[in-house]
Amino acid sequence: MNKSSLLYFLLLAVLASSCSNTRFLPEGELLYTGAKVKVEGKQTTKKENKVLKSQLKAIVRPKPNSVFLGLRPKLYLYNLAGKPKKEKGWRYWLRNKVGEASVLYSQVDLEYNKSVLQNFSENSGFFNAKTAADSTRKGKKVSAEYLVNPAKQYKIKEVKFPLDSSVIAKEIRNTRRRSLLKKEEGYSLERIKEERVRIDARLKEEGYFYFNPDYLKVQVDSTVADHQVDLIVKIKDEAPKLAETPYRINKIIVYPNYTIGNDSLKIDRDSTQKYNDLTIIDPENLFKPRIFDRALYFKKNDLYNRTDHNLSLNRLVNLGTFKFVKNQFRVSDTIGNYLDVYYYLTPLPKKSLRLELLAKTNSANYTGTELSLNWSNRNTFRGAELLTISAFGGVEVQVSGQNNGFNVYRFGTEANLVWPRLVAPFKLNSPSGFVPKTKATLGYEFQNRTKLYSLQTFKGSFGYLWKENERKEHLFNITEITYASPQNVTPLYQEQILANESLGKVIEKQLIFGPTYSYTYTNTLQKRKKNTFYYKGTIDLAGNVAGLVTGANSKKGDTIKIFDVPFSQFVKIENDFRHYYKLGPDSQLASRIIVGAGFAYGNSGEMPFIKQFFIGGTNSLRAFRARSIGPGSFDGASANTSTFLPDQSGDLKLEFNTEYRAKIYGLVKGALFLDAGNFWLLNENSEKPGAKFSKKFMNEIAVGAGAGLRFDFSFLILRTDLAFPLRKPYLADGDRWVLDKIDFGSGPWRRENLVFNLAIGYPF
Repeated sequence: MNKSSLLYFLLLAVLASSCSNTRFLPEGELLYTGAKVKVEGKQTTKKENKVLKSQLKAIVRPKPNSVFLGLRPKLYLYNLAGKPKKEKGWRYWLRNKVGEASVLYSQVDLEYNKSVLQNFSENSGFFNAKTAADSTRKGKKVSAEYLVNPAKQYKIKEVKFPLDSSVIAKEIRNTRRRSLLKKEEGYSLERIKEERVRIDARLKEEGYFYFNPDYLKVQVDSTVADHQVDLIVKIKDEAPKLAETPYRINKIIVYPNYTIGNDSLKIDRDSTQKYNDLTIIDPENLFKPRIFDRALYFKKNDLYNRTDHNLSLNRLVNLGTFKFVKNQFRVSDTIGNYLDVYYYLTPLPKKSLRLELLAKTNSANYTGTELSLNWSNRNTFRGAELLTISAFGGVEVQVSGQNNGFNVYRFGTEANLVWPRLVAPFKLNSPSGFVPKTKATLGYEFQNRTKLYSLQTFKGSFGYLWKENERKEHLFNITEITYASPQNVTPLYQEQILANESLGKVIEKQLIFGPTYSYTYTNTLQKRKKNTFYYKGTIDLAGNVAGLVTGANSKKGDTIKIFDVPFSQFVKIENDFRHYYKLGPDSQLASRIIVGAGFAYGNSGEMPFIKQFFIGGTNSLRAFRARSIGPGSFDGASANTSTFLPDQSGDLKLEFNTEYRAKIYGLVKGALFLDAGNFWLLNENSEKPGAKFSKKFMNEIAVGAGAGLRFDFSFLILRTDLAFPLRKPYLADGDRWVLDKIDFGSGPWRRENLVFNLAIGYPF
């Protein structure tokens, strides 16, 4: 088949699939293909017309069938499946889960849409707008056209707030500084509704529990000037007295074992406990009263405010002990202008057992699975403490790469105890709606690298976790201890150490202890924002106090050992900054910068291997195998005579990644990416020429690019990336850019340069 015949065949296939959808239409029906909205106003600006057009187009109904490259594949699949006889099987799944039923022209109401567009235009200040509607038919397809001719928009001249002497009128006047209604802005009914909600939210902070936005009205006076209006904020005459009265807190009553259906609200003297301002009804004595005193912000005689209301509920939920949390406010029957507040809490099962099967990938291009068994006790010492004991086992293999065949088998156990407070010799309070936590961890892991060595790791930590708000989080470990000991080192690995000294550092005994701190900021959950950010900064201070007390100095031979193992002494700092720029509803530009530095001193001549920096692999520079490049311009791959890749590592790291992400179709998403970076040593190493950091570090940056697919199954994201290098730092200076050597048609070039990565989740 020649090129012209192939093109003709493809054109016929496209036309056939396009036309085939209409033959499934019911008798007399037409396929609705969508609507066009034109805004043509001679008294309005181009910018106003453009904004109004986008707003109007979004509210036209119904929406047509989705289109991809001019075709309607979801509709085609729906028709292809036919009507299934049973609610299961591939036909049912294809028709109801993947496919999309025809949107018929009979479902379109032109007059209704016309009135919707007219109302929206007028509610946006274009009071004398004119609208028209029509349709166009081509064969069995129909499209709709709407024409809107807006008049000059009315602008706000002045906003007037209540002037009477009542207390609530004064409170409303006090909110005017943050009003959403601004002079010279266009009139907007939607903005007026938002202003009523804003005023109500402010009043809720001042004790007006029974007030709501419907008790406010905003009168419009359009006679004040040409195409201008005054907006007059008033309290409706029918607003009840309850709504205009500020309330304080009286009784605070907690039911920590509330269940629907049982008489769990029954009160007797033996089941009632008084604790500060709280009354706790806990017949089974399940919880210590102090956990509720810490969680609840309200105190007796406090002025009601919505912030404390929501913070209290958030804290009860964040205890992680209760399945349902709800509360109720009632006007006190013993004292005027006071509220009694009731909290109804339904506990989760105290003990649970969970079995998990995980799929995972790591930066070293290993893919594997892990099975874990977790036992939990959610109220260990009656203070909402969470005790978790887990056992796990897994295997990791390298699908492609030089380490193929050197599988990793691991198993271990871990115990975590979390207190819903800061356990300290002095009192610490957190004003946020998130419960501060203290966490203690003990763990053991045995890792066996086939044909190489085994490694036992013991770890323990004690520290604090707290969140200022939904964006800012802190983790401070007072101490974090790691002890690693090698076993079963094979002759093969011993041989490789003789050829490559850096491999010996992997199996050195390690004793690391000291405080760590990390701070995380993110606003990526705010989906409406065009620009969102993520930042995580960590600092690791190992052995500093011990080194200072003992006067350890490895350079002078004064190395101090604990249990016959030299303890590590270093400072390590790492910063991870990410930026996400939303280009559209299904596309974004994601970027990341990582800057890290580690400095060993005192009892250590260099950073311990497990704390050093690495680069390359599925979540880093994807055009290079994990840990195969660097440090600096040193060529670890050519210097290595082993049958597997060495673990190149360093003291300083700089990495940059940027990735364009877009939806292709359905659950399939695509990406184009560019990665750059490297790492360096602080000190000269005679076995690694070019590895030391210098002022020429920018000339030693590795660069790679590629493309990938992401399959978003909701419960996991399967990622495939194909990348190739653009710049190789280990080549001679002047020859490091290899753009002119790219040759996708060459088999040897592909074998040497193309790197395929299979991973789970996004790289960042």
